[in-house]
Amino acid sequence: MKVAVCKYPVGAPVDFAAFAEKQRRLLAAAAAQGAQVAVLPEYLSLELAATFAEPVRGDLHASLAAIQPLRARWLELFAALARDTGMHVLAGSFLLMQEGGRYRNRSDLFAPDGGHLWQDKLQLTGFEKAAGVIDGGDALKVAVIGGIRAGISICYDSEFPLPVRAQYEAGARLLLVPSCTDTAAGATRVQVGCLARALENRMFIAQAVTAGQAAWSPALDENSGEATLYAPMDAGFPADGILARTRGEDTWAVADLDFGLLEGTRGRAQVANDHDWPGQHAPALVRARVEGFTPP
Repeated sequence: MKVAVCKYPVGAPVDFAAFAEKQRRLLAAAAAQGAQVAVLPEYLSLELAATFAEPVRGDLHASLAAIQPLRARWLELFAALARDTGMHVLAGSFLLMQEGGRYRNRSDLFAPDGGHLWQDKLQLTGFEKAAGVIDGGDALKVAVIGGIRAGISICYDSEFPLPVRAQYEAGARLLLVPSCTDTAAGATRVQVGCLARALENRMFIAQAVTAGQAAWSPALDENSGEATLYAPMDAGFPADGILARTRGEDTWAVADLDFGLLEGTRGRAQVANDHDWPGQHAPALVRARVEGFTPP
């Protein structure tokens, strides 16, 4: 399966039509490289806030409310792009209003045949908590893409091992990670999380990122990181776990993910973290005890 992950250049579209044309251009470029799956970054919907006047786009709460009427057009756009390109398209994330005026950070996955499913972000960052109107999700899902089971882990969620492990145990061998980080430290944290999840579960990870500056937006103002495809750091794969990564002005990183190789080398892995995972649950290891030094 050929997978493409986007280093998305954040801009300031003048209207929804301009935003839609940008998505068409970007996804056409991924499809032209033979991609079967394309991953766009977290907070993609907030680029649409640029279509509103400064008092709205410069205020997070106002931006969230303003983009809600665009939700139906968002769904129609990406459903059409998945159909037209023949790819499964993960449309980054859309902060979607729930009952009571609160929001969930929702990542939508579209299939070429018109199918659609979503995964909400589970864990909130400090920024999201400070916003005061965003809630974490309460369901964990696994999709089937071209016969391969795949999970979605939105940015900060990739830094937590147990939900990803649950997706692995449900059969996921591919993890799609739409992300948005504003500092080098944040980008490193997500990268380390992706590498760790690939190691622990012997799975592929596909991470998309936002790029550039958007001074008009309180959420997309600064962006760091490189779009990357990760593999286990073991037999048959790169020693550093990096299959492909954007550099400089690259927009897409693309790689063929060999799931046959992934399963075929599982039995001759140098280490078998996925297989040895239950060892952590031994009764003697569930809790650590504080112990004094033995007197000399």
